[in-house]
Amino acid sequence: MTALAVLDIAGTTVEEHGAVYTALEEAVRAAGGSPSRADVGRWMGADKREAIAGLLQETTGSAPEVSVVDSGFADFRARLDAAYRATPPTPLPGVPEALAALRSAGVKVALTTGFDGVVVDDLLRGLGWDQDVLDTVVCVDDVPAGRPAPYMIFRAMERAGVHAMADVVVAGDTRRDLEAGNNAGAGMVIGVLTGGYTATDLGAVAHTHLLPSVADLPKLLGVPPVPVQAATAPGASNAE
Repeated sequence: MTALAVLDIAGTTVEEHGAVYTALEEAVRAAGGSPSRADVGRWMGADKREAIAGLLQETTGSAPEVSVVDSGFADFRARLDAAYRATPPTPLPGVPEALAALRSAGVKVALTTGFDGVVVDDLLRGLGWDQDVLDTVVCVDDVPAGRPAPYMIFRAMERAGVHAMADVVVAGDTRRDLEAGNNAGAGMVIGVLTGGYTATDLGAVAHTHLLPSVADLPKLLGVPPVPVQAATAPGASNAE
């Protein structure tokens, strides 16, 4: 029986309009790199600091200085913050209902991300997901290494009190999400097609299922739907 669903954020549960791709590409270019969109895509799902260092090394031919990576990461965060202010992220269609259904059925829900805690705190507040929507959130700076290492999944299990890998479902929209799930030995490793990868791209990585969206996860697990009232749905405003 599934006890824990470990889900990625950007492109999996949240629509952020490609802001991460753009901010990462622009920050690496400003730091002296020359990544293509495809280059950036290969690093989606990774620790963003690691992605900046990797893209700079790949496109310049030499390992960047730590100070260059630090500066590039600060630039990335500033660009992402500006993009999110201009076009705020929103829950992907059907995801709030899916999260509510899973938790109502006793399945704990954890989000994991290649973002650091500062970015994630602001993001979740903007969505209205900072209270009573999730069981835990694990950021890349909570663990020794980001995806494809399995540590964020293990930390989510620790916080949720789940002991058996067979009871864990991992879902994400990138190859690294699936690789992390496989490295953890999760009972289900699910690719979702709401991000920048196609079914062919994700299908090349070991997986148990490919789904159109996390919104389809409750049905896969045999969990009945739970309607979310518009007035209290994640991301809805309670201001009067």
